[in-house]
Amino acid sequence: MIEENVNKLLESIPKTNPFCEKVTLVAAVKLQSPEDINRAVCAGIRDIGDNHVQEFKDKYDLITGNPVRHFIGHLQTNKVKYLLGKVDLYHSLDRYSLAEELSKRGEKAGVVSEALIQINIGNEESKSGFALSEADEAYAVIKAMPAIKIRGLMAMLPDVDDIDELTRLAKLMRAKYDELKAADPDLSYLSMGMSGDYELCIECGSNMIRLGTAIFGKRVYPKSN
Repeated sequence: MIEENVNKLLESIPKTNPFCEKVTLVAAVKLQSPEDINRAVCAGIRDIGDNHVQEFKDKYDLITGNPVRHFIGHLQTNKVKYLLGKVDLYHSLDRYSLAEELSKRGEKAGVVSEALIQINIGNEESKSGFALSEADEAYAVIKAMPAIKIRGLMAMLPDVDDIDELTRLAKLMRAKYDELKAADPDLSYLSMGMSGDYELCIECGSNMIRLGTAIFGKRVYPKSN
């Protein structure tokens, strides 16, 4: 199933978005076994994204094929030390304290971390990130920190059925990305779109999507004792 899903996605996902930018597929591997992740990589996945630090640590040496490593989940400041130098792109730079910790540890270790600033585009209490109105300030403050290279923005659209509203929010994200990118050629990624909304996001200008269910099927959570 995994191989079939990957093949279908690689065939169906547009190679570029309406802005003629390459669309990068990141496989969200939360709760997936190393064996299944390796099956996806062998089938053609080139980028994988972890949500949890402990899972990342446990599986790191078991993943074959040398995929690009993304960290796409909420990151606690006290766990930055476990990821430093091993993550190619952090998607969820959602607060100044995290940026400061990543910068401080990176400067000491001689490691420059590439990261995306997370925007809470729906102003949802359940999600972290900077408000869209704070994006300019967050970009300026974090860009001035040593050992961090901002590569773009990340957002998660609200889980609602209002297509017009989702389209409006996605286009707002694209507009902010374009505004920042006009002054900073290092910006390359607008990470927006998951298994339920990636087609809409690509159409609105996302160039990086994060898919888990569409690749591995419905996620199975461990039973609590």
